[in-house]
Amino acid sequence: GLVEATGRAHFRHNPEVSDEELYQQGYNRVYDTLEPETNLDDVEQVMFKILSDWDEKETVCSYKLNEVIGRHLSKNAKERGILKSAYEKGVPVFVPAFTDSELGLDFALGNRARIRDKRPTLRFDPFLDLEHFAATLLKQKKLGIFTIGGGVPRNWSQQFGPFIELRHRQLGEDLPLKRYHYGLRICPEPVFWGGLSGSPYSEAVSWGKFVPPAEGGRFGEVFVDATVGLPLIVAAVLERLDKDQSRTSGATKKALARK
Repeated sequence: GLVEATGRAHFRHNPEVSDEELYQQGYNRVYDTLEPETNLDDVEQVMFKILSDWDEKETVCSYKLNEVIGRHLSKNAKERGILKSAYEKGVPVFVPAFTDSELGLDFALGNRARIRDKRPTLRFDPFLDLEHFAATLLKQKKLGIFTIGGGVPRNWSQQFGPFIELRHRQLGEDLPLKRYHYGLRICPEPVFWGGLSGSPYSEAVSWGKFVPPAEGGRFGEVFVDATVGLPLIVAAVLERLDKDQSRTSGATKKALARK
């Protein structure tokens, strides 16, 4: 996560310590993990530095902000991090529910500080994220989605299909009908609870978000805790990639030997 990318650490929770005691001692609990409030204070200072240097004429959105954070980490942090790697590989990172995050609170605090100091506030437009995401996907021949968990990020990314269809049908834009062909989902939530996190990809076919299986759509759904399932999948993929690279290297050496 962002906190550990800046060199800070999380801690295992001792269940004998009450949540009231944790609050008094400056720890935030996430199930069995503790986040020191000082970690968030440090990230806040990084955000304040980035936002204080932001061009007031440029509207902020999550993918632009995450790109700048990634650049900062690439230059200043030794630890690994998602935003750092995404920046170095040119991959945009979107946060659909930005105000429901520590970074969102940091942005709000930064603007409050600007008001206090009689400086112009920064503008944040989440629709810049939607438009950039849609434009990126429209350039692709086929689409696939890998979902870990659910909630707002999952549905936000799945809304692409209906968004493009509505633009074509309601606004007359000359756009192709594009939906996800492939999907892999890791989530332990059952469908009968009725929430979005547990809804199957087949349900999304009815919304025009996915290509039906009869037309080539292919979906896989793994009902397991992501902290268990994801490491196994990643390890398997890395193992296969390593084997593929070994085969390619071996074939290249044989070809060179023949020459």
